Amino acid sequence: MASQTEAELERFREQWRAEVKARAVGGSQPRRAEHQRLSTSGSSRGHARQISSSKIAKNQAIPDDEYEPRSYHDVESKELGRKVGDSTWGAANSSVEVEPKSALEHYEKAVEREALGNLGDSLTHYRKAFKLDPQVQEQYKKKYFPATKPTNINPSNAPVTVPNTAHHSSAEPTQSVSELIAGFSHLSILGEVPPTELSPAPPCPISTIPDEVLVEIMHQVASVDVTLFSRLSQVCKQLAFLVSSEDSVWRRVALESKYGFAAMLYDFACTIEWTELPDDTDHYLYELDNSSLLAITKKLSVLPLSPIYPTYRQMFRSRPRIRFNGCYISTVNYTRPGGQGANSVTWTHSVLIVTYYRYLRFFPDGTVISLLTTAEPPDVVPYLQKEYMGYKGQPGSNLPQAVMKDSLKGRWRLSGDPYGTKAVRRRQPGQQEQGEEEEDDELEGDVHIETEGAVARYRYIMQLRLSSAGKGARNNKLNWIGYWNYNKLTDDMGEFGMKNYRAFFWSRVKSWK
Repeated sequence: MASQTEAELERFREQWRAEVKARAVGGSQPRRAEHQRLSTSGSSRGHARQISSSKIAKNQAIPDDEYEPRSYHDVESKELGRKVGDSTWGAANSSVEVEPKSALEHYEKAVEREALGNLGDSLTHYRKAFKLDPQVQEQYKKKYFPATKPTNINPSNAPVTVPNTAHHSSAEPTQSVSELIAGFSHLSILGEVPPTELSPAPPCPISTIPDEVLVEIMHQVASVDVTLFSRLSQVCKQLAFLVSSEDSVWRRVALESKYGFAAMLYDFACTIEWTELPDDTDHYLYELDNSSLLAITKKLSVLPLSPIYPTYRQMFRSRPRIRFNGCYISTVNYTRPGGQGANSVTWTHSVLIVTYYRYLRFFPDGTVISLLTTAEPPDVVPYLQKEYMGYKGQPGSNLPQAVMKDSLKGRWRLSGDPYGTKAVRRRQPGQQEQGEEEEDDELEGDVHIETEGAVARYRYIMQLRLSSAGKGARNNKLNWIGYWNYNKLTDDMGEFGMKNYRAFFWSRVKSWK
């Protein structure tokens, strides 16, 4: 029995040597030797059926390509083990994942897991990373996204053959807005680009209209709304040039009574109660010569240019004027101490925040509506109209127009030269220059307002100054100069304290209907 086992082992060794030699040569014999080895080893383990390699070779003519292993290029290898003699053993050992230890390693692993869509493991590694080092994100940025310093395109130590431009910028000098718009003078309105190369261009009728017709269209737009006329410059470069340079349109806008200076009044045109001025105006604070007012109104229709306002566009934008297509709103917020309760702690104090609003709406006929209320602008602005002034004195009314119950009638006028030949002087009232008369103390751009008082014996007098707030805006702010009350019975003046007063800001109203 022992001799038979040794014979079997010797036969196995010979077959193994033949298999190794066949592998080294690279022939087709290794696969058949493997088949013979498997059949022989099966018999050595006590299998009932023994298959000899000669019988398989004689009776089964199996081609070599039948034993070729099937390859799957799109499926990852699922082989878990490796043979000792396999050449990939070292590579398999080197690919074993190492558990991260430092905060940066955990952060890198978290980013890797997050990219693969494994959010659970990613969150775990993120938590471990930030637990070890709260600033690990900065380390990751420094490692993978280092801050690159801009290279000096004009080094001061350049060779002699290279012109030294270390102190000169390579960028072209920037142009002003006026120079940029002036460069659009030779351009024309271009139509829409065709959708494809072989498609015809879409029709664009406005591109065929001459400039004279375009100017007339802009005249019509400006007469409807000057804001829409200004926004035409955003359509294309040609219209931007025409809006900026066509002074005939700006002349019509500046001299008309809807937005321009034909509606500006430099003397009172009515009484405080909105009635016509009587012949005897001695009992009014400011006297008015009707003949001079009519002369001013006639001359404003041909208002000439001056060195201060060389163009009508600059005159309309820069010269102080009242804006009628909206109202001026002043929002006042201040705090005051509240009352102490019976059970309140002595070291705590309640604070009340007080908010109220002042509204001013000017009309071209010289009248103005003044309102002081706690109602917010959405509830008040739609009713700042003369027809709702009759709701005054009805405190029990629940109608929306009831917000006008405290509104006051008034009149307004501008100060300064009606013809715009004097510059705007920014100086506090009462600060006279040397050799200047007291009667010439009125400044260009001041607004004088007289309104009714809370009771019949009083009148209120406001003096405000037109200014600009915001980039590109003009005449959209009214700053307080003074606020007084006039007692008609005692003929004396008193001044209100202006501690909590705030400036008025203009708010555009598209339609009062």
